[in-house]
Amino acid sequence: MKLAKEKVLLKRVKVRDALLGKIESVEEFVSHAKIQIDQIRRRIFKGETIPHIEKIFSVFETHTEWISKGKAGVSQELGLRVAILKDQFGFILTHMVMQKLTDDKVAISITQQAKDLFTNLVQCSYDKGFWSPENFTGLSKILKTVILPKKGGLSKADKERQSDPEFVEGRRHHPAVESSISALENHGLDRCPDHGIDGFDRYVSIAVVARNIQQLGHAIQQRRFEAFRKERLAGAEQFLLAS
Repeated sequence: MKLAKEKVLLKRVKVRDALLGKIESVEEFVSHAKIQIDQIRRRIFKGETIPHIEKIFSVFETHTEWISKGKAGVSQELGLRVAILKDQFGFILTHMVMQKLTDDKVAISITQQAKDLFTNLVQCSYDKGFWSPENFTGLSKILKTVILPKKGGLSKADKERQSDPEFVEGRRHHPAVESSISALENHGLDRCPDHGIDGFDRYVSIAVVARNIQQLGHAIQQRRFEAFRKERLAGAEQFLLAS
């Protein structure tokens, strides 16, 4: 009899916890609804411009941001920006999920993060979006060579800096980072199936690890192919000598 009562009590506790969870979920959606109603009232009836930071683009994934890409075809996207820093061999050294951040706000922190992990890092090339005078000064304290093109008009000193052979050579290799970005997107990172910001962080980290493993496999494959090619050439030379 006592065991039966304990089972009934345990079942009631489970039902109560499930109901509380559902109530919390409903209350969360109600709070989002109130925010949306308030913003609509302010925007439509009061003519206010809603600050971007207050806007909510997904009630399911509240960390979602409106990203203006400024590119033909896809001018805007919903999601989160991710910055990556890649070495000359194609491996991603570090990455950063940019929640409510832009490129110019993470340039120094992501570089310092990579420098702490790889102390022999001496040079890095950046997109124009990372430019700011403060970033150039800060990065120059971390790296020996900073390849950071300036936005807007160039002074005489800027033109001399950006026409330096070392700068030009660094910029020539810069487009290679786009291959890693495309590879991450093509292998699943264009859409995150995990929930919450912690799930997003985890999914991005796993994707970066997977990309590096793929890159390592490609390097091993290329090395074996090169060894096989040399072996074939050596065999062909021996055949010619024998004949």
